[in-house]
Formats: sequence, structure tokens, C-alpha cells
Amino acid sequence: MHIPDGYLSPATVVASYTVAIPLWVYGFKKLKETLNEETLPLIGGLSALSFIIMMFNIPIPGGTSGHAVGAALIAILFNPWIGFISVSLVLLIQSLIFGDGGISALAVNSLSMGFLGSFVGYYVFNLLKDKKFAPFIAGWSGIVASSILVALALGIQPYWSETGKPLYFPFGLSTTIPALVGSHMLFFGIVEGIFTQLIYNYITNKNINLKEAHE
Repeated sequence: MHIPDGYLSPATVVASYTVAIPLWVYGFKKLKETLNEETLPLIGGLSALSFIIMMFNIPIPGGTSGHAVGAALIAILFNPWIGFISVSLVLLIQSLIFGDGGISALAVNSLSMGFLGSFVGYYVFNLLKDKKFAPFIAGWSGIVASSILVALALGIQPYWSETGKPLYFPFGLSTTIPALVGSHMLFFGIVEGIFTQLIYNYITNKNINLKEAHE
């Protein structure tokens, strides 16, 4: 779901950064409150894992790609703000070093994969936390919610010049919603759900103490 540079209009870029910047500021404050010698290794490890799984991009119709993210996993193990900031930092590194996702689109990518993925996953998990399959549903829900925002952001872009050339992303909502949301509901969401369930079970079975991270 990495949106590259050139796909979003200046108005969309400005609006997305206007929303994202105060959320990043507050998120870093929450991260600072959470980090200590016990939580730092696990947060760093999970962020690195998120980095790795996001590098396996599978092109899909509609002009973008699909992959697992890991935002919901970090959110339910710590809190959604940690998931948001962790994924945002991963996206920034991927954009700067690997050209995977654009700087102009960083805010939209972070809001979709980081913010929505974390908060939706976190609250779905807490709603179903007494169920063994809660991590799976949380992971699936988080990434599907992310795909909806990306589909909307791309789908409202089509604007054609007088010569008939697209100025930004050329496909409308009739293409982006089924291509992005459909593929994430049927495939990538399942991958994300399995990933979230397996890693969550492994960490909790190891009796890693996460109490302080939730306080």
C-alpha cells in the first residue's frame, strides 16, 4: 500500500500532513513515556520485523501493492500510539533509503498503515480479547481499514490536463476500492491476521512482561 511520489495532488499532500503532524508529535510523546530498558528491545524488534515484512510487496491492480504491515501487532502488545509511530518510522526509512513510498505521500501512508491499522486493530482486539482468535481478527481488521483509506486517497485524485494526460493518480474510486479493499479482505488481510496471531501467541507464551507498556 505504499503510495509513491507523484500520485497525490498538492491539496491532498498538504491536508494529509496537516492531520499527521500533530498526531506524530503526540505519538512521539507517548513513545517517550513507554520506552525503557525493558520495552525498547521488543519495540525495536517488532519495528524491524514490520520493516522486513513490508519489503515483500506484491503488485496488485489499481496502481499500488499489497503486503503485511504489523501495526496491529505492535498496537495490541503496547498501545496504538506506539504502533503508529513505529510504522511511521519504518515508512520514513523505506522511503528515504529504498524509494518505497514517496515523501509527499508519507503522511497518507502513515495515517493509513500506521494510524488506522494500529487503532482499528487495537480496539477490535480489546473488543474480542477473551477470544483465542482476537489477534487474527485485529490484524485483518487493521489492514483492511488501512486499505480503505489508501483506496479513498488514490481514488479522489484523477484530474486530467487539457492534453488528456493524468496529472496525478489516474484511476477513480470504482477501480481503487475493489482493487485495494477487495484484495486486502480476501488475501493480504488473512496474511496479516495469521502473522499477528502467530507472533502474539509466541510473545505471550514466552511470558514477556508488557504490563508497564500499557500503563
